[in-house]
Amino acid sequence: MTVENNKVVALKYQLYVGNGEGNEELFEETNESNPLTFLFGNGNLLAEFENNIAGKSKGDTFDFSIGYEEAYGDYEEEKVMFLPKTTFAVDGKIDHSILKVGKVIPMQDQSGNHFQGEVISVEQDQVELDFNHPLAGLDLHFKGEVLSVRDADPEEISHGHVHGAGGHHHH
Repeated sequence: MTVENNKVVALKYQLYVGNGEGNEELFEETNESNPLTFLFGNGNLLAEFENNIAGKSKGDTFDFSIGYEEAYGDYEEEKVMFLPKTTFAVDGKIDHSILKVGKVIPMQDQSGNHFQGEVISVEQDQVELDFNHPLAGLDLHFKGEVLSVRDADPEEISHGHVHGAGGHHHH
């Protein structure tokens, strides 16, 4: 069975990231006991990632790179912003426990759009947040192996994600 639309794919990989100057560092790794399991062809992963594993079968290995342009785009300085500390007030009180450098805070604008901002600094009256994707501006290099490929069940297809082992569970 090969990797194609509406197949549940499990794989292990190492993700190396770099800035295009030849030096890469390991960013993330999965393995047989904790694989990446996903519904192929449903837009849940980078299109270029799926293009590189399409047609592979259980036991096939892969080794490919995706430039930042095809991954998460360029790092944009204008996505680093200072917000007043009062932005983080709940019932008139600022929750200082969430305002820690390195913490990622889910936020929403007036139009209902959701964002994730990483706290860069906390100052007297304001907080500096970076709304870039953590991998923005970085080239991605994946090395790994396809562990399994199976048909997705109708419920998985209708929900757009994997259920059961390694996937999403409904409670």
